[in-house]
Amino acid sequence: MQALGRSPWLGWLALLGLCAAYLQGGLNKLLDFQGAVGEAAQFGLPLPAVVAAATIALELGASAMILTGRLRWLGALALAGFTLAATFIANRYWELPPGHERFMTANAFFEHLGLAGAFVLVARLSARGGTP
Repeated sequence: MQALGRSPWLGWLALLGLCAAYLQGGLNKLLDFQGAVGEAAQFGLPLPAVVAAATIALELGASAMILTGRLRWLGALALAGFTLAATFIANRYWELPPGHERFMTANAFFEHLGLAGAFVLVARLSARGGTP
């Protein structure tokens, strides 16, 4: 078990899993830029085209930083901040009436808080010179 804990490929696979949604989201937005602009507009964000482009750059760029180890701490903090902001924009479950949709949105809200926490842990470990 101790050897498994020191395995570099296992740590990298864990980071890939952590970044998977951002890689998929960034690539989908890149391939359907008008859809990404529409999504930003749907949430009432200013300058939707600029927001969509910045989102693509952040999701793909920060994921690459994490996966390559180059300024991993910065990429992890960027995705943690992005995740928190996006969660408060897209998952405002407290504004929904009681029912299934509110339940599912609340689950997504708290899952994203956990994801942001995981990125903060990656940043903290990386800043100390460790590798997940």
